[in-house]
Amino acid sequence: MVADRRYGAPKTTRKPTSAPPPPRKRRTPRPKRRGGLISRFFGFIWRLIFGIIWRITAVTALIFAGIVFYFYAQLPPVNDLLDGRARGSVTLLDRNDRVFAWRGETFGGQITANNVSPYLLNAVVATEDKRFYRHFGVSPRGIASAVRINLAEGRGPLSGNGGSTITQQVAKLLCLGVAYDQAKWKSEAAYEEDCRSGGVARKLKELPFAVAMEVKYTKEEILTIYFNRAYLGAGARGFEAAAQRYFGISANAVNPAQAAMLAGLLKAPSRYAPTNNLGRAQDRANIIIGLMEEQGYLSAAEANEARANPAQLSTAAQTKSGGFFADWVMETAPSFLTSETMEDVVIRTTLDTIMQKRAEEGLAWVFENKVKEGSNAQAAILVMSADGAVRAMVGGRKIEAAGSFNRATQALRQTGSSFKPFVYAAALDQGWSPMDFVEDTPLTMNIPGSGPWTPKNYDGEFKGLITLTQALAESRNIPAVRVSEAAGRENVRNIAADFGIASDMAAGPALALGASESTLIEMTGAYAGILNGGSSVSPYGIRILEVPGNEELNMFTETGIGERVISEEAAQNLIYMMAQVVNDGTGRRAALDGRPAAGKTGTTSAGRDAWFIGFTADYVAGVWMGNDDNTPLKGVTGGGLPAEIWHEVMTRIHEGLPVTELPMRVPSPRDAPAQGGLFQSPDTSLGGGARIGGGQTTAPTSEDDVLEKLLQELR
Repeated sequence: MVADRRYGAPKTTRKPTSAPPPPRKRRTPRPKRRGGLISRFFGFIWRLIFGIIWRITAVTALIFAGIVFYFYAQLPPVNDLLDGRARGSVTLLDRNDRVFAWRGETFGGQITANNVSPYLLNAVVATEDKRFYRHFGVSPRGIASAVRINLAEGRGPLSGNGGSTITQQVAKLLCLGVAYDQAKWKSEAAYEEDCRSGGVARKLKELPFAVAMEVKYTKEEILTIYFNRAYLGAGARGFEAAAQRYFGISANAVNPAQAAMLAGLLKAPSRYAPTNNLGRAQDRANIIIGLMEEQGYLSAAEANEARANPAQLSTAAQTKSGGFFADWVMETAPSFLTSETMEDVVIRTTLDTIMQKRAEEGLAWVFENKVKEGSNAQAAILVMSADGAVRAMVGGRKIEAAGSFNRATQALRQTGSSFKPFVYAAALDQGWSPMDFVEDTPLTMNIPGSGPWTPKNYDGEFKGLITLTQALAESRNIPAVRVSEAAGRENVRNIAADFGIASDMAAGPALALGASESTLIEMTGAYAGILNGGSSVSPYGIRILEVPGNEELNMFTETGIGERVISEEAAQNLIYMMAQVVNDGTGRRAALDGRPAAGKTGTTSAGRDAWFIGFTADYVAGVWMGNDDNTPLKGVTGGGLPAEIWHEVMTRIHEGLPVTELPMRVPSPRDAPAQGGLFQSPDTSLGGGARIGGGQTTAPTSEDDVLEKLLQELR
């Protein structure tokens, strides 16, 4: 035992003390599932597709991000994007320096989301993009809704309603960063039409551009671009220009009704422009008011107030005041400062918008009350001061047709007897008196190359020996020819030309009867020369033309009065004679109650043209009537409807003005000629019984009879 302990016990094999593990149970083999191979196949396909999709998505996202970054890097500062015009504009101010018209595409000045009327800002957001502040440039919900609507209406998914956000609309206004190139595009209109075009390719480019804008600019800056670049009809680009154009106020001062009308223009500027159809524009505004109320921008009381008091046009916008006048001003100024200007030009004009409206109303009243319904006859009116400053211009009965044919400045028509004052002006300037006599007896003249010519009076009668005053007052043709030939046909032509009749004048004796053509503005300007004492007049409409920032291009007109044509005494005598036309002659229908007036009627061959041109001490006005196709008028003479139009217009224009006497010289008995003062025959080979100063005449020739005749004229 000790030995065993000392040297150790012998090695032996021991059995483990732990219990052996239980025997393993044999698993029962599972039955093989049917379709396992198919499931694994589809699982593989799904994993493959998913892998492709997420890789394509990742690549697309990287490409999209790259495109966004590309656009982001190219976007300029906001201020560089506010004016989207390729050309400048012309703003026209009336004689009181109030805006009455624009030409070109008007910018109207910058306005921002911070200083625009909150009603207008809310109206735009409510109408165009109610989730504007919650998206990042693109609204998937809006696009899905637009696709659904387009498909339901039988269009392509991206045709028609585009579901564009305000940011996407701004992207279109910016033409997705493509600048206007004059060499590439036929016109700016063609360029903008391409900018607004739809299609998948453009929409795919529009999306990253919109996102880039959201990254680059704040929401307020995007709205600012929108407020300044959106086209809103009637030549107004931007809400500031539109507010001024339609309401005569700034966009920062519009009320809810006005804001709703302006926001309603965004859908279709031309269709909903209030100058085209005010009722339609107001109906559209009511829809916008409803949206603003629904989205909490207006209370129920505010919405009801806006509906009860719809927006109204300013006076100038409502009457389309001065449309023809504005067109004429644009034509008379240099084209590089008007139709082709690259600057923003301001033109201070001579137009009186109150007179313009009254002239339009006077014309409309006569046609409504004196002209047969359905008549196609046209008319034109021109009103100016004695120095040629044009105060009103109506180029046709349809005043909304501005931009079309202007009958006051463009229609060349025969003048008829309205030309006769220049015949008598030539005689008076040579020393003849209104009380001198001329024979109104049959006359035949031999015209070289044409043979005998026999003028006739309108009534077919002969008055015998009559004064120049009576001859003009009754518009006798034969005395006018005799006076023209005695004073010198060339002298008559020169005086008419010096007074401003620029058109070619007839070469023969028919010159005295108004066989030549002229325009209403030329004739009215020539009559203004008579009123101002015998000096020529150039009608003008521009007082000051300003190019802000470039004073060297500024233009000024102080007066249209030019060189003297006839003596002041001759002019005053002629005014007296023309006053008798209105008092006792062919122009009696033009007479003004209690206010001296003078003028002359004119009717051309077969009644194709009818004129009345005349003046008071304050203004000169001309009226023309005729058919555009030059067919004869039915029963119209210069002393009829044109004189009545003149009366209506001048009565309205002079309302409230003090009565001023005409600057005329009333003849005295000593002005009567001692020996009858007869014009001598221009041709000793006169046919028939036409002899000047005796023979076949019914007029008295004794001294007593001459004095009695003179006294009758003075009465």
